[in-house]
Formats: sequence, structure tokens, C-alpha cells
Amino acid sequence: MQGLMQDWPLRVSTIIDHAARFHGDREIVTRSVEGPITRTTYKEVHLRARKVAQALGRLGVKEGDIVATMAWNTSRHLEAWYGIMGMGAVCHTLNPRLFAEQLVYIINHAEDKIIFLDLTFVPILEGIADKLPKVKAYVVMTDKAHMPDTKLPNALCFEEIVEAEDGNFKWAEVDENAACGLCYTSGTTGNPKGVLYSHRSNVIHSMAANMGDALGMKCADAILPVVPMFHANAWGIAFAAPAVGAKIVMPGAQMDGQSIYELLDKEQVTVTAAVPTVWLMLLQYLEKTGAQLPKLDRVVIGGSAAPRSMIEVFEKNYDVKVFHAWGMTEMSPMGTLGALKAGMEDLPLDKQIDVKVKQGRAIYTVEMKITDDDGNELPSDGKAFGHLMVRGPAIAGAYLKGEGGNILDKDGWFDTGDVATIDAQGYMQITDRAKDVIKSGGEWISSIEIENLAVGHPKVTEAAVIGILHPKWDERPLLIVVPKEGENPTKEEILSYMEGKIAKWWMPDDVVFVKEIPHTATGKIQKLTLREQFKDYKLPTANAAE
Repeated sequence: MQGLMQDWPLRVSTIIDHAARFHGDREIVTRSVEGPITRTTYKEVHLRARKVAQALGRLGVKEGDIVATMAWNTSRHLEAWYGIMGMGAVCHTLNPRLFAEQLVYIINHAEDKIIFLDLTFVPILEGIADKLPKVKAYVVMTDKAHMPDTKLPNALCFEEIVEAEDGNFKWAEVDENAACGLCYTSGTTGNPKGVLYSHRSNVIHSMAANMGDALGMKCADAILPVVPMFHANAWGIAFAAPAVGAKIVMPGAQMDGQSIYELLDKEQVTVTAAVPTVWLMLLQYLEKTGAQLPKLDRVVIGGSAAPRSMIEVFEKNYDVKVFHAWGMTEMSPMGTLGALKAGMEDLPLDKQIDVKVKQGRAIYTVEMKITDDDGNELPSDGKAFGHLMVRGPAIAGAYLKGEGGNILDKDGWFDTGDVATIDAQGYMQITDRAKDVIKSGGEWISSIEIENLAVGHPKVTEAAVIGILHPKWDERPLLIVVPKEGENPTKEEILSYMEGKIAKWWMPDDVVFVKEIPHTATGKIQKLTLREQFKDYKLPTANAAE
């Protein structure tokens, strides 16, 4: 027997419709690329998104075509997203931090028809435009006064093409399973692969992300999404915030500590989200100036593991609740969030932080388990390490054009490539990427746990750990440290600080100091580059074993 409910397709356009109708006057504030702070509303964004859709139709874009954006978090970018998706096209977010060769591959592989771009990125696309034969026009997201004299073929001014339309446009009535978004993986092995989101998956993800134990946004909240809209679907915030009518504060291109603080303070932001490197800059600014965060209620930290020391500073010094999060492009991207369970709020703060250093619990719509190398499920005891497997309605079932072949196991589970533990309360903790785990004497060592411990040292800014070949133990950990400015820590200082805080056999065999650690386009530590850099490094313990 079938239910007798209405058939109401889950389309992304329904989100901006809802925001405009019931939260029309709620602000979207942007630090514009041109400089000034600009203010608009959901009602205005809704109108201008329809104008974007009209303009794209005039440029020959049809349902199912792919339209790219290379832009910062701004209200114009939001208008482009909803305009592209609302007309039935697919919005492809381009990461400007990728190498030129990767961008050429991605744009041609996706067959992008139009590219919207911010002023910042005009030189990038000018440098590769002759290698992009399928791109028909470039829309520079500025006004006539700031329109550059560019070499881009068929360059158009965003404000001119938008203002030429009347906004009398009806959203495309596409199937809810139709594609609406495209984001490529960072491509650490082989070419980047396209993750193709549907209207249905994005709507379901936004509702799951807004649950109380996830982002938990309300219309009274003001959220600052520092995480870029060109990275992993902006963690879903560009959908989740309008779905509840929350005020959005867009940081534009300025991600330094002072700029982020000014927005947090002046716009009375209550919720914010970014990777640890951004919060490191903010905390350094706060420490330097003595500034406070009286309005900020909660910080979501993801992208890479947040050091315990960072969580402690937010919680103890600024009375800001930290929520560790984990996900990936293939998951739309949110998978877990570290909200406390009932009764945990009564624990001493240090005990609460013991929980918060983990990546959190699976949000509703995400199934999760860990398995051994043969696919057997391992116990959720917080001790067993295993391959982290996921499935759900907002998780990829295949890559664009079948790249990578079948990516699911026989039961429909997706292997995230992470190694993790899951404890009895359901809290998951990433111990490594499968390719980065250190295998020593038949046992696994978590490089992430060592890194986070090392960063807690007062003289350390950043740390990375890689496995170095060892004649007796197969591999042993090498700790690579970036000292804080003006500090000169010694190997003995670092190792002494770490003693007793991790298993003795996890202790690094050596410590080296460097000026900087390489990062991927998405801000993660580039272990592949470090392994190549230190491939001939000989550990002092290796001599004794030979």
C-alpha cells in the first residue's frame, strides 16, 4: 500500500523560495571583492537569482548544461548558485587554488559552457582560456565601474547582464534526482573526479545539517561561512542557512585574523565554520590584541583534525563551544559532528574536550562503520582501527562519466579512504588516511594524534608526521615541526613535552624543523610531498637496528 501524501519534489529552488517568502528581509552581508561591505536580503537575492537564470537562457544555456563559478563567498556568488540550479543547469564550483593543468582538465572534463568569476581570478582564467574550447563566455562578477580590460574571450559584466533582465522567471520543474551541483575531488591520486549532486541530495543534506546536533541553525542565528563555496559544497551552508532564514555574513577574499574578527564582532555572528588554519590566525589575532568574542556561540571546525589546544583555547578563554566536524566532497560533505550527548554537559570541561577532540557522531542520513582489510565489520569500542565506510542519500554512488569505475562495495558502502575508530557512544575519530597510516612492527600508528599533540607545544605553529623506512620496524614516525615566529625549540623539548601523553612506541624517532609545511589546494597537509622530500632521510634509530 502506498502513502497518500502530496508529491512535492525536493528541488534546491524551494530553499530560496522559502527564504524569500518567510525571511525576505533577513540580511546577507558581504565584504565585497571591490572593498566595501555590501548588504542585501533574501528577497533581493531571490529576485536576482531569477535574473541570472534569465541571462543564462539568453546565453544559450539549457537544462542539464554545466555552468562553472570561480568565486569567493559573496552575495553575487549566492545569486549565481541559485540562478544556475534554479534554471535546471548544473553549478560547477572551481577551486582557484588548483594548478593550471588541473583546472584545464576539470573544466574540459565537465564541459563547462559558461564561467562566472570574481575579479581576483581573471588572471588565472586568462592564462588558460586558450585551452578551454567549450567555454562560450566568461561572466566577471562585478559592476561596470570595476569591469577590467580583460583578454578573456566574450567577457561579460555580471551586473550588466543581471540588470538587463526583469526577473519574471519560473524555476525549471526538473526531477528532484536531476543533477544540480558538481564539485571535483582534490585528486591526490590520479586526476580529480567529479562528484555530481542532485537537487534531492542537497535538500536532504541541508535539512540534516540543520538538526540540533549538527549545525543547529535557527532564523535568529547569524552565520559566517569562512569555508569557501568552492570547497566541498561550502559544507552545505549556502543551502542550510536560507532553509531556516539565518543571516549570512560572507567574508569575500579576506581570510586573515583581523578581517574575520571584524565581521564576527560587527555583524554579531553566532555560528561560524572553517578549517583549523583559519582559526589559528584568528586566535593569534585575539591573543595579540586582547579582543573578545561576546556574541559568538559556536565554532565548527573541519577539513582536518583540530588540535586539542585549539579547542581548549576557544572553550576556556573565550567561552565558545567547539564542534568538531568531518566529511568529504563525496558526502555533500557533512558526515559527523561532535555534539555532546545527554549528561555529557555535566562532565568537567576537560572530560568534555576528551569527547570533542574526536570527529563526532554520524548525523541522521549517514550510516557509518569500520571494517578490516577483508571487509569484516569491526567493533565500536574506540580501540579497533578500521577502514571508514559510509552510505546514505547524500553520498556519492559514482563519479561523473564513470571515472574510477564502481566505487561502492556489494552492499552499497563507500570507502572514504580514512582509517578511524568508533567508540561505544558512536563518536568517530580519524586516525589517518589509509595511505598515510604508519605501520610499525605490524601495528598502526596514528600520525594525526601525534601531530595534534605536537601542536599543543607553546613553541609550535604546525606539525606533520610521516612514516620513514626502518630496517627493524618497517616504518617509524618522523615529526616535522614549524616553530612559532621568534621561537627556537629543540628536539629534546618537543619529545619531553610529548612523553607520557601517547604510547611510548608511538613516540617519534626524530624531529626536524622547517620553515613551512606544504598544503593541498584544500588546505590539508600534503603528505605525498613530504614523503618525497624525506624519502632518503635516515632515522638515528636505524643505525642501531642494522
